[in-house]
Amino acid sequence: MVERTLTVESVRKPGVRVRRFLRRQFAEVSKGGVIVLSRKVGVLVAMAVLFPIALLLWLLERWVVVRFVPLFSERIGHFAATTEIYLCERDAGINVPRPRSFDVPYYGSPASNSQLKKMWDRTLRIWPFVMAHRLHRLSRLLPRADIHEVRLAEARDVHGLLARTAAHLAFTQEEERAGWAALRELGLPEGVPFICFHARDSAYLNAVYPKNDWSYHDYRDSSIHSYLPAVEELSKRGYFAVRMGSIVKEPLRTSAPRIIDYATIGKRTDFLDVFLAAKCRFFLSSGNGIDAVAMIFRRPLIYVNLVPLERATTWLPDHLFIPKKHWLRDEHRFLTFREILESGVGRFLHSEQYAAHGIELIENTPEEIAALAIEMDERLKGTWRTTEEDEELQRRFWSLYPPSELHGVIVSRIGAEFLRQNRDLLA
Repeated sequence: MVERTLTVESVRKPGVRVRRFLRRQFAEVSKGGVIVLSRKVGVLVAMAVLFPIALLLWLLERWVVVRFVPLFSERIGHFAATTEIYLCERDAGINVPRPRSFDVPYYGSPASNSQLKKMWDRTLRIWPFVMAHRLHRLSRLLPRADIHEVRLAEARDVHGLLARTAAHLAFTQEEERAGWAALRELGLPEGVPFICFHARDSAYLNAVYPKNDWSYHDYRDSSIHSYLPAVEELSKRGYFAVRMGSIVKEPLRTSAPRIIDYATIGKRTDFLDVFLAAKCRFFLSSGNGIDAVAMIFRRPLIYVNLVPLERATTWLPDHLFIPKKHWLRDEHRFLTFREILESGVGRFLHSEQYAAHGIELIENTPEEIAALAIEMDERLKGTWRTTEEDEELQRRFWSLYPPSELHGVIVSRIGAEFLRQNRDLLA
């Protein structure tokens, strides 16, 4: 999302920003010695060459505003959803400066998925990192620096554009042929619907970024085995089910023939990750990263074990979710939805925050997950029957959500059976 409001930093005199920049450089050289100095000299030479171009960008503002767009390419969820929402907003003319703008997108880090990178390369004019990044840094030293930067915020479609537009990405004919052939090799018969499912655990981040402490994310974890009753029921309804993931804690324990543990059988590829998510009937997840690929291809989503509550996905009309319940240890009771949303707990993003408030997050039961999967299946088939009581429960739940920057028009739904069984949490 583009932020156009001028910050305190943006209205400082350019000289102040230059002095702060120079002080930081001297401090880093003093700490790093000759190696850091030589690297910075190389950067300085490159920036000296590029500075006249940055100055030209400033002089051209009256006619065209050049904006730098550092794409969040390191994590697949951001790489997919944030980029797609940026394009939707750009096409809709949202937060686009006048009279004209020219965007310079570039990858801010190594791409998390080679297939997704290939597809974005076909869609966007991606600029070389060295030139774009250094010009971007130089532009921050100029007056009115903020208008030359598209700050991609978190992937929240508050304008509801995904539901009203087509996907910006598409597979080539060759990729389509290769993709369906690969699915047949996985054991997915052509023409038979399949769903994807995934439960977040800590294995991926701990393996890929071993030097970081990712325990603050642990509150989002859940057991993949609690999904099995849901996918087994879906298999009886004619679906195949594909367990997604590149690095996971443990394999599935099931003998059901229509359930494929793609994450552990050694056939996983970047291409198939994207193709499966793009072609599934719907995606059952806990809101991870790979499910964002399904979202940008406009596939229906189910989120279970959702937390934090206030950050629910609310802009997709074919989206269902159920949250983790919040057990208050000292009082031996569950927090109500109102208490969660009015206290700020509904925005907690760190495990330590829940622990400090004496809150234990309770995973959804296999029965709750299965009920939600059945609801999605029947809604997609047109056989779901709602009641006036269900609609009243939905209205009561959503009336608790405060107006905020996190939501536009709310069109998603919380699971019907979950609300029926937890009416007391609406108090």
